[in-house]
Amino acid sequence: MKRLIQTLKNIWSIEDLRKRILYTLGLVLVYRVGSFIVLPGVDPSGLTKLQDQGSEGLLGLLNMFSGGAFSNASVFALGIMPYITASIVIQLCVMVIPSFQKMQRDGESGRRKMNQYTRILTILVAAFQAPAYLTNMMFQARGAVNEPTTFFWVSSIIILVAGTLFVMWLGERITDNGVGNGISLLIMVGIIARLPYGLSSEFMARLTENGGLVMFLFEIVVWMAVVMFVILLVQGTRRIPVQYAKRVVGNRQYGGVRQYIPIKVNAAGVMPIIFAQAIMFIPITFMGFKGSTPSKFWMNFADYDGLWYNVIFAVLVILFTYFYTAIAINPTQMADDLKKNGGFIPGVKPGKKTAEYLDNILSHVTLPGSIFLAIVAILPAIMRIPALNVNTQFAQFFGGTSLLIMVGVILDTLQQIESHLLMRHYDGLTKTGRIKGRSSMSM
Repeated sequence: MKRLIQTLKNIWSIEDLRKRILYTLGLVLVYRVGSFIVLPGVDPSGLTKLQDQGSEGLLGLLNMFSGGAFSNASVFALGIMPYITASIVIQLCVMVIPSFQKMQRDGESGRRKMNQYTRILTILVAAFQAPAYLTNMMFQARGAVNEPTTFFWVSSIIILVAGTLFVMWLGERITDNGVGNGISLLIMVGIIARLPYGLSSEFMARLTENGGLVMFLFEIVVWMAVVMFVILLVQGTRRIPVQYAKRVVGNRQYGGVRQYIPIKVNAAGVMPIIFAQAIMFIPITFMGFKGSTPSKFWMNFADYDGLWYNVIFAVLVILFTYFYTAIAINPTQMADDLKKNGGFIPGVKPGKKTAEYLDNILSHVTLPGSIFLAIVAILPAIMRIPALNVNTQFAQFFGGTSLLIMVGVILDTLQQIESHLLMRHYDGLTKTGRIKGRSSMSM
């Protein structure tokens, strides 16, 4: 307890860090307030069915990502998902379009151009999703809008698109001037906002059904075990030894030491699940345009607990893990950097052989990492099977995007805070060593 109090004092004593934390909390508060501002012309008392729809299934997950804004018919109802979808498309373009590959290699100027393209594409995606959301809202919550005039449609679409852009802007401001990755932090805040409701729902369900308090406490223990497993998945690494050749420059000797390249088991972080989830949202968007009961084929993609949904979801997670890892880690570039700096892997020739060796190691590490990630992704559906009968609201926190985002973002944010402390010669946040976030991987 003394160490915790002292750490909090150290954090508060660093002016720059204190300002960043307060700035982040202020923008998070703005985001949460906006989640409860209902679209003009919508009667909040008529949203009961929409709120029921947002309490379970795939739309329930979307509602959790938006912190309840989806079921509230809020100005932030679309949340940050249009931006995530746009980011996916841009990163796919980097893989296949040479001009985008050139922008990625151009450093800061190229990054600014790609961010601008992402923003423009976000507007287009949000403008496409907004009518689908309104159609679904009026179909589920009949009477919530007395007169859906042309003015209502146009104004609501503009407000929803503007709301998404404002949330995107909040995330960018947090990233630049606050603590942590802003976009991920806003998603995490929306998820955590639903956790108390999930816990209370499961507690009441266990009191009125079989199991009682003992079963509820057992579920909490299992949940904590799953959290620890996810932390190990996020922080797990395989270290590759690297030897640096001795060099003599003037009267000084350089190199001759052994270091390690850490290859993370889950180098892609939470992005594969977010990418796969965004792809699974596409059928929901088309179903929203129809505004009627969808066919059995489309219902398979909307059944969050269904077998086919989870099989496809798991396969997408594995594929996107390989895809995002290929973007994040370039074995050829790593081999070239080692050669330029006089480093080599013992027993492996520099150059092409080193690149092949690193690629082979990366493939072996990514395979179990992607499978474990897919298991985590579908774990909420497993917890909801009749034999386990975990409440839907609480089961979402047993794995999947929710838990991985929570763990990953919290670790990343704590890592940034710890970096500020260590830079000013304070103790870190833990006794056992430095916190390893999703991004704590040096190449």
